[in-house]
Amino acid sequence: MSSSANAACAPGGAAVAAKVDLDAYPPPWAHNPSSWRQRVPIVVLAMLAAAISAYLAAYQWRLVATVWDPVFGEQSARVLDSEVSARMRRWVGIPDAGLGVLAYLGDAVFGLAGSTRRWQFRPWLVLLFGLDVIPLGIVSVVLVVLQGTVVGSWCFLCLVTAVISLALVILAFDEVWSSILFLRRVWRRTHSARAVWWTFTGRASAEAEAVALARREGPGDVGA
Repeated sequence: MSSSANAACAPGGAAVAAKVDLDAYPPPWAHNPSSWRQRVPIVVLAMLAAAISAYLAAYQWRLVATVWDPVFGEQSARVLDSEVSARMRRWVGIPDAGLGVLAYLGDAVFGLAGSTRRWQFRPWLVLLFGLDVIPLGIVSVVLVVLQGTVVGSWCFLCLVTAVISLALVILAFDEVWSSILFLRRVWRRTHSARAVWWTFTGRASAEAEAVALARREGPGDVGA
């Protein structure tokens, strides 16, 4: 689909210039946070973490007899069979590693969805992406802490997925923050909840387009 067609997809798109630069970058960055160069590593890492989590979930479902761990040996099995893990399974209905598979696959799907200017044209998509990535990173850190303090054992592959989760948070942050700042700038210019809602849901407008690439909205608004 051409860039002009992308601009016209949302209601009100005709009000925006016909030719849209999908590689444009928002303030305060000097790069496009929605570019494929930014998002492909996220997708690759998310798929890797999903594969690792699927292997760990297979052990928790007893589809495989043992779990591979080149560092901590049998400690991985103790972590995956721990009371903490069993309690989470009772809460959510599936093993915690299975929940990780769903979350990481969600990261990959959200990473692939939308154009390279989705920070402006689809803020709702970027914020959903952030809601999937950031809580997952926090949960991974919490689980790693629980391994050492409560279970008293360590799981090598669990640590690998936790590191990947933190990397995903770092890689996704600038795009999520760009969409938040963009919506804030729309509010500062229009002081209209309706305008912010329309922008959030992807409805194009002249005001939103004018705000999107402005490097400075007013006194004291540099990079905010």
